[in-house]
Amino acid sequence: MSQQMPAPAEKAARTQPGPATNNTVYDADHDIWWNPDELFFMLKTSVNPARVGYFERILQARTSDLSTSTLLDVGCGGGILAEAFADMGLRVTGIDPSASSVETARRHAYQTGAAITYEVGSGERLPFADASFDYVSCCDVLEHVQDVDAVLAEISRVLKPGGLFFYDTVNRTWLSWLFLIKIAQDWKRWAFMKPDQHRYSRFVKPVELREKLAQTGMPSQDTRGMVANYNVLKTLYWLRKRTAGSWTFRELGSRMTMREGRDVSLCYMGWAKRGEERE
Repeated sequence: MSQQMPAPAEKAARTQPGPATNNTVYDADHDIWWNPDELFFMLKTSVNPARVGYFERILQARTSDLSTSTLLDVGCGGGILAEAFADMGLRVTGIDPSASSVETARRHAYQTGAAITYEVGSGERLPFADASFDYVSCCDVLEHVQDVDAVLAEISRVLKPGGLFFYDTVNRTWLSWLFLIKIAQDWKRWAFMKPDQHRYSRFVKPVELREKLAQTGMPSQDTRGMVANYNVLKTLYWLRKRTAGSWTFRELGSRMTMREGRDVSLCYMGWAKRGEERE
């Protein structure tokens, strides 16, 4: 590792989103979501422990019976979070631009008996009528889309007045640059993601997202951090065991779990509420 790490181009990141992320990884011809030895299964083992409990707490505070409520999961991928919402009793629809990921989600829902509707489509142009859903989620997605403003505008459009929007994404800080760009992608000794799977300029600071939410009629209600629930000093050792072939993502995911916390310097989550009066 270099002794001197140049600071990220913060000014450039603020003024323009820069090149698109490499989203071709989601179009694999096999199941990359529910196989415990694949990277994206870590969304279930590592990320869901932080966000699912938080979202469920917000939902339960709103109503004790979710069976008649609808939720749209934008950027659903293989259905890992969509199935968690369905387990809460919600009537879930998932949408994703990757046809292969949607097929994986449909197949797994069939196998588990989860009553989820899946469609192929873009967050920038959601194929649903205005005020269609009680809740909308968009998690691990905003840092990958071409146009965050367009996605949020569409989410606001399909959300019912008074409906809630749940999200998580990556903050644009030196820590996210170090871990998610350099360690996770660029430095082959530890890398566990494809090149350009994340781009630093696409990360969104909480204050920026709050401004965008307010502009689309969904004022932010809360922001919480997604914090490492493991010994950070051991991370490089664990990642090296995977790149060396001693571990698969199964072993990695069982150790690198996240929890809800105050620190938003890497990843954060939150919720917003659609105004009662539609514009």
